[in-house]
Amino acid sequence: MQAVLVVLKYGGNAMAAARDDPVLDEVAALAARGERVVLVHGGGPQIDAELRAKGIVEERLAGLRVTGAASRDIVEYVLCGSVNKALVRALAARGARAVGISGEDGGLLQARRAAPVDGHDLGFVGTIERVDARALTALLEAGFVAVVAPLALDRDGNALNCNADTAAGAIAGALRADAYVVITDVPGVRRDLNDPGSVIARLSVAEADALFVAGTFSGGMIPKMEAAIAAVRNGARRAVVAGAGPGAINAAMRGTGTEIVP
Repeated sequence: MQAVLVVLKYGGNAMAAARDDPVLDEVAALAARGERVVLVHGGGPQIDAELRAKGIVEERLAGLRVTGAASRDIVEYVLCGSVNKALVRALAARGARAVGISGEDGGLLQARRAAPVDGHDLGFVGTIERVDARALTALLEAGFVAVVAPLALDRDGNALNCNADTAAGAIAGALRADAYVVITDVPGVRRDLNDPGSVIARLSVAEADALFVAGTFSGGMIPKMEAAIAAVRNGARRAVVAGAGPGAINAAMRGTGTEIVP
């Protein structure tokens, strides 16, 4: 029986507590059981701090970080050289064999520059066009946990900054993952944002699309749900959006939270 393949989106907000993070304990435990794990991470708070230290004023449009040449270099340094390697070290301390790469490596994520927003250029922000998962597949088959920073390359070899949720969903679809798991600060998708008891247990892709049209999703849940829907539509068996805490990944795999299916 082939090992389960899990793609996990790990938010940059969790990095401050990475040393004691129960999510990383679970990742290491999954790997120890022989499961295949890809962890795609963000790094927004760490990038914000570095930009402030360099005196670069941040600008956002439609929730996306406007990324000029100077800030692009900082994004690349923070995601690939700092956050990614901190996660590799944290997993190694838990006994997991982890390899850190970015979407630039092996042509994993291929993208084009995102379209302007209201006439304003977003700079080196990427819209993912293609995933070449061969490098990831090789790592997984060799028994490594793959830790992925969401950078991509365009056709001219320029590095592009991609949304981590979008990158994770695209990778999950390309790998035809058994599960794409998104751990968030809420227990799942709610029909009523003000009612914690209104979490929806299961949605088809068509039902999730309808909720988008109805305006059910807001804020950070929008890119998370877009990525989850895309993952399932493009090949993942299911996606689960679930709350954080000890045992969160295993709970999500058992169906806690909101499950999105074809």
